[in-house]
Amino acid sequence: MAKTDTKGETARSLRTPKKTSPASRPARRPASAKTETPYHHGALREALLQAAERVLERDGLGGLTLRAVAREAGVSHAAPTHHFGDLTGLVSELAAIGFRQFNAAMASACDAATSPLERALARPKAYVAYAQTHPGMYGLMFRTERLDYSRPSLQEAAESSFAGLANAIGAMRQEPISGDALTIEQGAAIARAWSMVHGFTMLLLDGRLEDILERLPDGTTAEQLLEAILKSTVAGRLSAS
Repeated sequence: MAKTDTKGETARSLRTPKKTSPASRPARRPASAKTETPYHHGALREALLQAAERVLERDGLGGLTLRAVAREAGVSHAAPTHHFGDLTGLVSELAAIGFRQFNAAMASACDAATSPLERALARPKAYVAYAQTHPGMYGLMFRTERLDYSRPSLQEAAESSFAGLANAIGAMRQEPISGDALTIEQGAAIARAWSMVHGFTMLLLDGRLEDILERLPDGTTAEQLLEAILKSTVAGRLSAS
């Protein structure tokens, strides 16, 4: 009977790695999974909208695509389509968020005012300040051709914004204003106030006020220029009341 070469067997076992069964091997993650961020189903929609806002403010409306948003959120390219249908759906929901932020900023500024003059100035100043802080979002909110106003969220947020403006003008005129039915005088007052503040905002964002500011005393800011415009507009009404 042959003797067993235990030393040789031991040496061979050390040199030859043991084969493992497929079941015992750790599963390899797909390469694409490394770049994707897991979200709870209910949180993915919000994450996509947050990603869309970042892309919008960083790259402008031209850079806002479904693929760019998916890449920013770290999810599959199909995710935005699943939640919003198409790019119009996505930007419409994003604009609704913008209007809600916009409305909240103006309401907060009005609540903090402590005098009639401060209240008269608070809303338009907050309007311009929001646009300066969120120029991409502000621009999107007024790009009507890119938005679907049949979406309830956008329609409700935009209507709320108009109602806030109408109420502010009604307070200035010391009369209630219904957003559903306006007199020509009420409509003219709303259009005048909106045109003035929106026009100032667009000139400011486009850098078109620099020529005026450079001619003013050193240190004069755009906010001070706006305040001077507003005071010249509302001072007479406040003193008459």
